[in-house]
Amino acid sequence: RQEFSMQMTTALLIANPCDDEEDNMAMLCCHSEQGEMFLMSRYPDEDELEITFGDVDEPSVLEGVKATLSPTRLLIEVSANDADALNGHDDLEIFHCADADERAEIEHTLQNILKGTGTYVSELG
Repeated sequence: RQEFSMQMTTALLIANPCDDEEDNMAMLCCHSEQGEMFLMSRYPDEDELEITFGDVDEPSVLEGVKATLSPTRLLIEVSANDADALNGHDDLEIFHCADADERAEIEHTLQNILKGTGTYVSELG
């Protein structure tokens, strides 16, 4: 296991628990201060979720993703087999400054994305 996780800082986590225009897809997206993009999404009728990170054109299709949400951090963990989805790392720490209302929306979105295929852990207190 690598000592350092991949990290990014974002001003805004964009969360949509159920996008009517995209066949009810749940989507969480953010851009780092350096312009890197992280996108995690899942359609309600699919067993896998997709992660797009960095400069990758094609999303990675994953199962068993773990997401831990705290008031200032979102930790995404993938299996070692899926590390290519996160540029060779098995976790990604996203530091954010979402307020309580935004965090509720983010939490709802993560629950929708991970339901039945991954693990959601709340550290919101």
